[in-house]
Amino acid sequence: MATIRKARQDDAQYLTAIGLRAWRKAMSSVGEAAEMAANARDAFARFTQDGWITITIVEKSGMIAGWAAREDMDEVISDFWIDPDHEGQGLGTALLAALEDEMRAQGFSLARLQTHAMNGDALNFFEKRGYAVNWLTVSYNPKLDRDVQSVGLSKMLSEEPATGYGQEF
Repeated sequence: MATIRKARQDDAQYLTAIGLRAWRKAMSSVGEAAEMAANARDAFARFTQDGWITITIVEKSGMIAGWAAREDMDEVISDFWIDPDHEGQGLGTALLAALEDEMRAQGFSLARLQTHAMNGDALNFFEKRGYAVNWLTVSYNPKLDRDVQSVGLSKMLSEEPATGYGQEF
């Protein structure tokens, strides 16, 4: 069973490790350089230590299995990482639902996020949960020495009001 909770500052080490494992899996289709992994580890460590207040955690049997962040506390999910050992167990779905509920409660009607275009697992996951690709961009990544495509996805969090003539029954 999944438990959702807000992160604590002392979770940072675990969150860094999970983020890095999930990042490595996501980057396998793009290609990963050792320098990129070191930079990713440092970035995860800094963010989870300094930005822990923006992080929501999913646990299974009391163990952290994944986390997500809304770095600016707006409609953007800036990070979404499930430990590869815990994928396919409904934990990502529970975590995403909790984020969407939180955004709805804060008055947001749209959720947005982005990932690299070759991250098929992430694209499939989000599309199955109602997200649609809205844009594609290509930018040069000097560490990979090649262009990398990114996609932006979004999902309406509230129903559009019915329009039409006459009364609704």
